[in-house]
Amino acid sequence: MTGRETEQGGRLACAVWGVGLGAYFVAVFHRSSLAVAGLLATDRFDIGAAQLATFTMMQLLVYALMQVPVGLLIDRFGPRAVMLTGTLLLTAAQAGFALAETYPAALVARLFVGMGDAMTFICLLRLVSRWFPARRVPLITQLTGTLGQLGAVVAAVPMTFALRELGWTGAYLTTASLGLLLAVGLVVVVRDSPEERRLTGPQLSLTAVRRSLSASWAHPGNRLGFWMHFTSQFSATTLSLLWGYPFLVQGEGLSSGTAGVLLSLIVVAAWYSGPLLGYLVGRHPWHRSTIVITIVCAIVVVWTAVLAWPGTAPLWLLVVLTQVVGIGGPAAVIGFDLARTSNPAERMASATGIINQAGFAASLVLVVAVGLILDWRTPGGSSDYTPEAFRWAMSAQYVLWALGLAQIVRYRRRARRVIDRAGLEAGTTVG
Repeated sequence: MTGRETEQGGRLACAVWGVGLGAYFVAVFHRSSLAVAGLLATDRFDIGAAQLATFTMMQLLVYALMQVPVGLLIDRFGPRAVMLTGTLLLTAAQAGFALAETYPAALVARLFVGMGDAMTFICLLRLVSRWFPARRVPLITQLTGTLGQLGAVVAAVPMTFALRELGWTGAYLTTASLGLLLAVGLVVVVRDSPEERRLTGPQLSLTAVRRSLSASWAHPGNRLGFWMHFTSQFSATTLSLLWGYPFLVQGEGLSSGTAGVLLSLIVVAAWYSGPLLGYLVGRHPWHRSTIVITIVCAIVVVWTAVLAWPGTAPLWLLVVLTQVVGIGGPAAVIGFDLARTSNPAERMASATGIINQAGFAASLVLVVAVGLILDWRTPGGSSDYTPEAFRWAMSAQYVLWALGLAQIVRYRRRARRVIDRAGLEAGTTVG
């Protein structure tokens, strides 16, 4: 293998990134596949809104809780081994979900979907940081998040078609089989770094783990990245994973086809905004938090217009909603750039894990809150939710936005007190 092939940003780097991106793509698909199957799930398992929300709650809870352990595993065993394990686990879990006929069995399957999902994105970010030059990492990171979200598109319109034509079991078994092909690619193509196929770290004692995590959390740059991720992502995640389809169909009176297209437009927004944000972050890293605050404020304004609109909102406004919410996903990825510039290499994966759990923790809270409020505002425990019930439920977002924005302002002030512009030029600053 030539030096040109193994150099940072070379042909092998692109191949490694491509296979890892495929694994992330499929993980996003499995994560999002319940979004268009929520109403079918209520019939298949004879459950209500709160129980339906438990599927996604369990998945997100496991995903969030696994982020720090996965980061530590990557630091110890390398991203290739962890991503391969996650891909195989995700494949088995999705097959189990396809065959489940009872609510408890399906719930266990979604738990393992969340566990396997948790082992992909951080691994891919570590591969990107090792295989590409530092100046290109922000752009490649945004492209990773943007292209990976294609999985959510496949989980919208095509998954709706598959469920209709193949049925529940056929649709989910067919998609589960994709993981086997990716496992082969991970074994054959992916290397942990240009120098080593497998790059492992030293064993970590409990004392060393506590010291590493304490140092990561104590740095104001990591806390700023945490709250940026927390505040930007949860609206898009909640709509894409579970409540977007019922909200658009029952809350806004749209057809199932139109609702599927609108959910796909969330990902379209991520496609064009991700590379743009990556470029802006690379050129103006001191203004990363300002970019995120601006985007979150736009999300709040448009959601307010939708919820305050007399009757159902017009289609054009719902399209605008999908765009601003969709931009929130790439905005959350900016938080990972804070981990890159705020930590030494030996604790980068664990710091990234701390940040990555933020948005999913917020999404978990919102998914559960929406389900509980819908059941509270719907008489008789029916799954025929009214537009008024959805207005109440979606208004729970304001609590999370207020908390997140306050913390972003708080920690960017702290970060800017301890990191000056000289540190920015050295590539070790936050903002």
